[in-house]
Amino acid sequence: MAAVTLENVCKVYPDGHTAVAEASFQAADGELVVLVGPSGCGKSTLLRMIAGLESISAGILRIGDRIVNQVAPRERDVAMVFQNYALYPHMTVAENLGFALKLRALNAGDRRRSQIDQQVRAAADLLSLTDVLDRLPAQLSGGQRQRVALGRALVRQPQVFLLDEPLSNLDARLRASTRVEIARLHRRLGTTMLYVTHDQVEAMTLGQRIVVLDHGRIQQIDTPMVLYQRPANRFVATFLGSPAMNLLRGKVTQEGRGQVFDLGGGLRLPLPDGDVPTEWIGRELDLGIRPEHLLRDDTQDGFVPVVEVVEPVGSEVLVNLRHGTHDLVARLAPGDLPRPGDPLPLRLSPRHAHWFDPADGRRLNAGNA
Repeated sequence: MAAVTLENVCKVYPDGHTAVAEASFQAADGELVVLVGPSGCGKSTLLRMIAGLESISAGILRIGDRIVNQVAPRERDVAMVFQNYALYPHMTVAENLGFALKLRALNAGDRRRSQIDQQVRAAADLLSLTDVLDRLPAQLSGGQRQRVALGRALVRQPQVFLLDEPLSNLDARLRASTRVEIARLHRRLGTTMLYVTHDQVEAMTLGQRIVVLDHGRIQQIDTPMVLYQRPANRFVATFLGSPAMNLLRGKVTQEGRGQVFDLGGGLRLPLPDGDVPTEWIGRELDLGIRPEHLLRDDTQDGFVPVVEVVEPVGSEVLVNLRHGTHDLVARLAPGDLPRPGDPLPLRLSPRHAHWFDPADGRRLNAGNA
């Protein structure tokens, strides 16, 4: 096992396109770090640079204590699991699992087959593949094929596992169960893992820490709940969370002893017990509020948007609302469901408000519970 350290790592292609700009972070020894962001943000390029499949334009990459910028992929002691499984279709599961070991032994002049078979069996037991060792990939389910791909990396006993969107070809149910298997596998092995995904649910549930990227730049690095509760900027706030954070632009005004958020056009959101700093009064701001922090309120102290769509999803209800020209989503407990066209009195919780600078998107308030 080994830590992976990046110091101002960049990737610039010959046409001048910057895929990754000054990426700096460390995946500690034994840590599972998830790289997440939208398509084209540079996360897979970053993973491929760590694997040695992409050259590094600038910066330093260390695996353990060794700088590996110019080290060949096969000498980095990493194992990569790809999105498309990359299994040999003419080989059985056992042959796929043991192929890299046999190739390594052949190159080293070592033909101890029994030891290789033992490692293959151990990996198959760990991943519940013992009953399918004699099958070809075409005879397996998507989840089984993904476990074979994981097992092929596992038998090599690398210092670092690199996983590039390994669950994207699976259906929703298999994604959930395989995600749990990967978490269990990491806990049992204690091996350093870097995991790339565009799926924020995977990122939030798997990562001990998450690196959020956009347009080739790291936006924030932290634990899942810190990212959710205290996003560094508007991008992180709206990217993480499902449904996405509600975002409204307006100005805070003082009315007597209270504060309101003026959206323009006569629309105002009361801020009960608002603690907006006085220097923000009258300044244009972006207000972010999570769907679960829009609270049902019949006291007439809040605001009254109109229900457009109601989505009961079992343990909760997602209500899509319209307030003037603004779209909102509220997460409510199941019960007396509103109907499309109904007014729905709500209030927002200022304690859970996220305030952002409209110009650069940076977060302005220090933190929220």
